[in-house]
Amino acid sequence: MQEIERKYLVTSMDFVREATEVIPIDQGYLHAQPPTVRVRLWGEQGFITIKGGSDPSGLAREEYEYEIPLADACSLLELCGSHRLSKVRHLVPYRGHTWEVDIFTGRHEGLVLAEIELSSIGEQYDLPPWVGEEVTGDPRYYNAMLARKQ
Repeated sequence: MQEIERKYLVTSMDFVREATEVIPIDQGYLHAQPPTVRVRLWGEQGFITIKGGSDPSGLAREEYEYEIPLADACSLLELCGSHRLSKVRHLVPYRGHTWEVDIFTGRHEGLVLAEIELSSIGEQYDLPPWVGEEVTGDPRYYNAMLARKQ
């Protein structure tokens, strides 16, 4: 399966009142270089995800995600050591798309990123007023890199 997404810095917290769902996320990386292997607690569910390297544009990559038992996800997160991060995801509908806006906590407090998943690289979409600079393809904003930063 291919994931196509664009990522932006967020300029205001106006999106919070528009969110239809808010989910706490704790995630860690068993392998942080492509292919990355991520373990995630999404609320009360566990997932393991394998992602290939990004294409040259930084927009697309292979992604395989599977739900796993919550107890297994918790145990695997412990194996990630310090390669973890926490955030609160807000699902925000805007003009026919659902934006995923992450407010990072812990050592990345203050970082807020918005992502939009697309069905094709050329798909058109509107930017919400609270979206700023695009950081798609900038490795500084990859979750795997953020999880390794101390």
